[in-house]
Amino acid sequence: MKITISKPVISVDEINAVEQVLSSGYLAYGPRAREFEKLFAEYIGVEHAISIVNGTAALHTALLALGIGEGDEVITTPFSFVASSNAILYVGAKPVFVDIDPATYNIDPDRVVEKINDKTKAILVVHLYGQPCEMKALREIADDHGLFLVEDASQAHGAEYRGVKVGSIGDIATFSFYATKNMTTGEGGMITTNSEELSKKIRLIINHGQSTKYTHVVLGYNYRLTDIQASIGIQQLKKLDRLNEMRIRNAKFYDKKLSKLSGVETPFAPGYVKHVYHQYVLWVEERDGLKSFLENKGIQTAIHYPMPIYKQPLYRELGYEIHLENAEKASNHVLSIPVHPLLTEEDLNKVVDMIYEYYEER
Repeated sequence: MKITISKPVISVDEINAVEQVLSSGYLAYGPRAREFEKLFAEYIGVEHAISIVNGTAALHTALLALGIGEGDEVITTPFSFVASSNAILYVGAKPVFVDIDPATYNIDPDRVVEKINDKTKAILVVHLYGQPCEMKALREIADDHGLFLVEDASQAHGAEYRGVKVGSIGDIATFSFYATKNMTTGEGGMITTNSEELSKKIRLIINHGQSTKYTHVVLGYNYRLTDIQASIGIQQLKKLDRLNEMRIRNAKFYDKKLSKLSGVETPFAPGYVKHVYHQYVLWVEERDGLKSFLENKGIQTAIHYPMPIYKQPLYRELGYEIHLENAEKASNHVLSIPVHPLLTEEDLNKVVDMIYEYYEER
C-alpha cells in the first residue's frame, strides 16, 4: 500500500457532527460557525476569530480590512504557495519579495528593512511548513516603521513562538483548513485579530458588505463558511493538539534516523519555537534521484515549492526579474516526506529504510 504525503484524520466524530447539521436544516453560516469561531479564538488566544470560505479568501479579506490597495507595497516571502502573494495582487498592491533564512525557509527579518519605503504598508509573513517566523524581530520592524504585520498561518495551526501561538502576534492572521492541513474542514479558513475595528470590517466584507439585511455599505463578497464545514472544524480543533504531537513524534523519529546521513539535511527548528510539521522537509543534494526512487517504492513525496513565486509565469509577465539566492537554492533541494498522524511505525521505518537503501545503492 502506498504511503501518502498527507491524509486527513476523519472519524465518526466528524461524520456525526455533519449529520446533526444536515438534520437541523440550518446548512449555511449559523450557530455552528459562530461556535467554531469562539472556540478557535480561545485556542489561539485572541479576541476575535472570523470563519471564512478558504485560506486565500482569508488573506484577501485581511488585506482589504487593513485598507491596503492601489499604489501600496507589501513585503513578503518568495518561498511559499502562490496564494500568499496573489492576495496582495487582488487588492491592487505590489508584492515586494525578500529572501529567506536558509535554515528555516522563512522570511529573513534582516533583509526586510532595506525594502521598506514610503509605499510600504505591511509585512506579510508565512509560517512555512508549520515553523513560526522570527516574530520578535518582525514585530519590532513593523512597529518601528508603522507597518501592519500580517501572519499567514495556513500551515501552522497550533505552532508557537516563545510560548505564544502564531496567529496572535501580528495585527491580523489567516488560517486555512484545506484537506491537507493539520486540521481541516475540507475547504475553509479563519481570520484572527485582537482589533474590534478590524473584526467589524471583516464581517462586512465577507457578507456582501451588509450592515443589516439588504443594506450594503461597502463592496463585499460571499465568503461565509457553512455550518456543515464548521461542524467538522469543531471536532478537528478538539483533536489538533494530539494530532500535532503525533506529527512532532514522527518528525523526531526522522531526525534521529536521518540526521547523520550524508547528502541529506533534516529540518532545523530553534529551541524557542513549537514546529508542528505540516510538512517534514529534507534538504537533499541530489533531489530528483531520491524522489523518483521513493515514488517507485510506494512512498509519496512532494516539492514545496519547485520555484520561487517571482519565477512563476504570471509574475514574469508582471515584470519581476529578481534573483534571491536562498529561495532559489531551496526550490532546487527541498523534498517533503510523509509525516502525517496516520503513519504507522512500519510506515516510518519503511521511509527511513528506503532512503538508506537509495544511498547505499549509489
